[in-house]
Amino acid sequence: MRAIGKNIIINKIDEEITTDSGLLLSNEDVKDFRYQKGKILMPGSDVSEHIITDKVVYYDSRQACTLVLNGETVTIIQERDVVVVL
Repeated sequence: MRAIGKNIIINKIDEEITTDSGLLLSNEDVKDFRYQKGKILMPGSDVSEHIITDKVVYYDSRQACTLVLNGETVTIIQERDVVVVL
């Protein structure tokens, strides 16, 4: 498996978020958020040197594509969809 060009293969990270008032938001609630968190599995060959394997990023989930590769569910995004690298 290899990402080509500006594509990035990531694993989506499911988050549980607590609001300021103490309300716990479930994964279902968080799915509606535009920006999601993911861990980079493999950056493409033309991706910036700041985006490397095992880094955690926030990305635009509306532009993402989910696939099953080798029995594993992964998400494909493009470099332009990454908004934050942690």
